[in-house]
Amino acid sequence: MAKGGYRGGMPMGGMNQMQMMKQAQKMQQEMLRMQEEMESKTYEASSGGGAVTAVVSGQHELKSISILPDAVDPEDVEMLQDMILAAVNEAMRKASDDQAASVSRLTGGLNLGGLF
Repeated sequence: MAKGGYRGGMPMGGMNQMQMMKQAQKMQQEMLRMQEEMESKTYEASSGGGAVTAVVSGQHELKSISILPDAVDPEDVEMLQDMILAAVNEAMRKASDDQAASVSRLTGGLNLGGLF
């Protein structure tokens, strides 16, 4: 056999590749579990000192909105509209921030270029 020739068995680095594949599969399973968990969560935010409360799901769907009777002023509908928008947008931000933090924990802060 020539010097430095291949002697059969697993090539150098083969174990590293197998370990990497196992880690990738584990990460994929963990990502699916995390996605299911996050989809079942709800996020709540209020505006106008609690006059308007919005609840959104982890799938970014508006689940409920509560408006205190005192917040309904027929003379100032625009203010109510603004409070609704603020509460819904803040609840959506909370959902997005939580999802980003969960993905960051899973990937160890690694930027995977939009894979997740």
